[in-house]
Formats: sequence, C-alpha cells, structure tokens
Amino acid sequence: MAWVNALYFGDNLDVLRRYIFSETVDLIYLDPPFKSDATYNVLFAEKNGTQAAAQIKAFEDTWHWDQAAAAAYQEVVEAGGPVSQVMQAFRTFLGCNDMLAYLSMMAIRLKELHRVLRPTGSLYLHCDPTASHYLKLLLDAVFGVRNFRNEIVWKRTSAHSDAKRYGRNADTIFFYTKGDSWTWNQLYQEYPEEYKRRFRHQDPYGRRWTDADLTAKGLTGGGYKYAYKGIESLWRVPYETMEQLDRENRLHFTKTGGIRLKRYLEELKGIPVQALWTDIPPINSQAKERLGYPTQKPEALLERIIKTSSNEGDLVLDPFCGCGTTVAVAHRLHRRWIGIDITHLAINLVRARLRDSFGPEIEKQYQVIGEPTTVRDAKALAAEDPFQFQCWALGLVGARPTEQQRGADRGIDGRLYFHDEGPNGKTKQAIISVKSGKIKPSDVRDLRGVVEREGAALGVLISLEDPTPAMRQEAAEAGFYTSPAGTQHPKIQLLTVADLLEQGRRIDLPPWTDWRTFKRAPRSKPRSNPQQNELDFEELEEESS
Repeated sequence: MAWVNALYFGDNLDVLRRYIFSETVDLIYLDPPFKSDATYNVLFAEKNGTQAAAQIKAFEDTWHWDQAAAAAYQEVVEAGGPVSQVMQAFRTFLGCNDMLAYLSMMAIRLKELHRVLRPTGSLYLHCDPTASHYLKLLLDAVFGVRNFRNEIVWKRTSAHSDAKRYGRNADTIFFYTKGDSWTWNQLYQEYPEEYKRRFRHQDPYGRRWTDADLTAKGLTGGGYKYAYKGIESLWRVPYETMEQLDRENRLHFTKTGGIRLKRYLEELKGIPVQALWTDIPPINSQAKERLGYPTQKPEALLERIIKTSSNEGDLVLDPFCGCGTTVAVAHRLHRRWIGIDITHLAINLVRARLRDSFGPEIEKQYQVIGEPTTVRDAKALAAEDPFQFQCWALGLVGARPTEQQRGADRGIDGRLYFHDEGPNGKTKQAIISVKSGKIKPSDVRDLRGVVEREGAALGVLISLEDPTPAMRQEAAEAGFYTSPAGTQHPKIQLLTVADLLEQGRRIDLPPWTDWRTFKRAPRSKPRSNPQQNELDFEELEEESS
C-alpha cells in the first residue's frame, strides 16, 4: 500500500517495487551517494565479486563490486533492451570494479524510477564529474535519447584548489522527462544591476523605464507603413496598436522626431533561468539551514527544481533523501512527497528537521514506513543489522549516533544534548548505550564509568532484554542528577525497547528542557494552503500484490 506523505526506511529498490505504483509520481530528484573523492585506481580496480553483500551505512558514500552488485548487473542484462546493451558495454570497457557496481545498482533503480513516473513527469539526477559521463549514457538508455532536456551545471563553490588541474567547483544535474509533454513552469532570475541601469528614465509615478525601437526596418516579414502624428515610417505594429500604446502613455517622442516604445522595468519578468546555475551558493558553515549532513544541498536548489517541474498537489519523490532537503522544500511548497533512505540516522534526521521546520503538528501529516513498531520487529532488525538497530533505538529517544568508527566508540553509542539552565545556559548531555543482546550488571557499571569520565549529567542504557534486579540495584546506587530547578532524575536510567514502544516511556529529563541533539532547522513560514493538510496518508491505489 502506498501512502503520501511518507518516509520509508529501507533499500529504495525494494521500496519502489513493493510500495510505489506505476505512473504515480510527478517529479523525482535524486542525489545518489558515491565516493567521488576516491582515487581512480581504487574505483577501477578489478574485484572478484565474492565479498559479502554491502549495505550503505551512515556517511559511507560508496558501492562495491560484490555479489549484490553482480546480481543487479545480471538482472539488468538478462532483461534485454538498451539498458542491457549499455551495461554490457560498460563491463567490457570498465571491467568488474566499484564503478561498474555503482552503475549496476543505479541501472536497476533508474528503471524502477522510470516506471513510477507519470507520462508528464520529470527526473533530475544530481552527480559530480567522477561518474557523470557514464550516468548520462545510462539515462539515455533508460529514458531514451530524445527525452534528454538539459545538462545543468551548478556552481557549488566559489573556488576550489586542485593540484595541476582546473578547480572542480561544479556539479552536474541531468534533467530528463518521461515523454514529449511535461510539467514546466518557467522561472526567472532578477536582472543584473548593470542591466537595470539602462532604465534611467522615470515617469511621474516613479516607475523606471527605457525605450525600445518601434520601427520595422531590417526585420524579416516587413511591417506597417503609415504616418502617426506626422511621423511616417515602417512600424512594427499596426495603426490601432500605436493608438492604444499612445493612450497608455507608452510612447516616447524623441527630440529628433522619432517614436520609441517605453519599456518599464517593473513589467519585465526577468531572465529565464538558464542551464548554468551560478546564483545558488552552497551551504556554508554559518548557514541557518546547515544540519551537518555531509551531502546536504541548499533549499534554494530544490526549490528551483520543484517549482519548475511540478505544481501544488503533485507528488515529489526522493529515493536517497538523506537529511530531507527535498522533503522539507516539497512540503513548504504544498507538494505531496515520498522520501526513502536506507539509514535510520537519516530518517531520524528528517523527522527532527520536519518537526523543527513545521512544528509538532507535522507528525500527524506523514507516516514512517519500514521502522519497527513492535518488540518482535525490533528483535528482527537487531538480528539482521545491529548497527541499524542501534541507530533506530537512539532515534526513539531523540539521540544521534556517535560519529566515531564502530569499535572505537569508547562505550558511547549515542549522545543527547540538552539545556536546563535557560537558552544561554551550559549545554549538558546524556550518554546513551544500546544493547541488543544479553545484558548484565557490568554493563551498568561500565556506563557509570563513561558518564563520570565524560562529565555527563545522565546515562541511559537501552536494551531488548529486561534488566535484572542486580542491574537495577547497580543503577540506583549511582544516585540522582539535581537540575537547576531542584528536580531530581536518576543518574543512570534503564529503558527497554518495550518501555519505549509499548509504554511510551522516555528519558527522565529535567522540566523545561530544551533538546539540542540535532542542529535545529529554521522554522518554515506558515503554510498558506490549509487544505494541503487533508492529504494525510492519501492512498494512491489499492494494495499491491
């Protein structure tokens, strides 16, 4: 069953096949992860395909030639057609390496994305020059050469210093449509100041204007020959139109006896947006919208794409939604949306971003699909992928994973930052430890030691198993944290997944606590279309097979 608005956790290939119906999506934007900073020696090194199947973890932007990639390649090739042909050519030219793995994984997903697009839909694929030339051929095979519309170049940084080559400061965005007719809303950029200075005249109302030629001399197709107010010429407009312009005070009678047209600056729409985008700066370190996600794109970039290639009420899909820029902008612009990501960290980040941007009421306007909702689901996730279980469990309490390498976390799985001394007070933290297997009193003692070492206010152990009486006694011996308001809270807190899912329990924090775990997204402007809220979980079609 497909829902909108919706966040899906999981492999986007599986989500697309199971949940997204054919010809239901109006606009797709994707920025597929790829380790573009790797050396070409690594990307093109031959691999034997026997590595364990790879999953993309948080911040690991790469694909590998392994059994999963080989299976994807085989599926595409056996399906036949242009995509099969181009993939076989890639293998002949590239060999079996990480670049071929990336193209194999993209090929099978692009075919699904083409399937879900409406006949009037558009796709924008964002990439950098490392693989753009291969992706262009792949897109030609999937969408057809005749449906290529633009190669957009986005100047993503002002300058870039690269040894012995030109600075790499631009990304590529390929724009394709599914058919010959597609949604298009022309956008315009403001004229540069040097152009505005040409409008040096002002009328009595303060409107700036300049003049333009009204004669048809030298134009193909001729004109209209007559005399207007004693001035004879070959004019661009007929006599009746000249009279209308005169009544509207749009004619400028020159000192040399000519007639020219008044063109008002305020009436000009601007310069139609071109394929070279130099006016959208990247997200700098001081930007309010910066959330710390490594591949975050500016909202202005997505706003331009969404406004141009969709209308209010249309459905926008981002199959690699990351920190949720596409989702947030689509919601602000009154579009329905679907976001997919394979990491619980990304899903948690998107949820926090939506809540910060649109308020807590936003949580009633979308659904998260694919996350565990029962203890049984949680146990299955822990057995399948302990790291993803850890990220998911941290999300239940509003914490985020530590960014150290696994195995080097020094006893810290996540942190939750908070203020309980007012907005300008000291930032304090709760240390989170997540256990998916057997737990014992030494786990509580270890957590106490980490809390003391880090100078943290609180420590929280989240587990699938129920704590033993000995563990509860160990936690009680840690005492209490006393807040500036005088309230007391257990220094070491033990929570089970059942507590969080079935009982609704949360970390015992001081009152009036201001959480600051994720960098807060700026508040979005109030929505001007209240009917959009009635689109909650609109069902696209009957449940799929």
